[in-house]
Amino acid sequence: MITVANRIYVNPQYHEQFEARFRERAGLVDGMPGFVANHVLRPTREGEPFIVLTFWESREAFEAWTISDAFRQGHARSGTLPRDAFTGPNVLEIHEVV
Repeated sequence: MITVANRIYVNPQYHEQFEARFRERAGLVDGMPGFVANHVLRPTREGEPFIVLTFWESREAFEAWTISDAFRQGHARSGTLPRDAFTGPNVLEIHEVV
């Protein structure tokens, strides 16, 4: 099993809109083979990122998601927040669960 942590730096004035985007997400990932779970973690200290944490049965399952039509459709809405909603580039981390 692997986890994929996408650390996303969001301007505090956009926190509510950012969170709403995930509450109202399309949910296309939920039906992908190998997908286990998705969690959005809110920072507790100013300046720290949100973390979108997904769990996958394998790296191959995650990579299949990233090249799927469902991925493109699900991320088409990610452009709904203005550029100034983000305070820096996101950082993607992949870890194996031991």
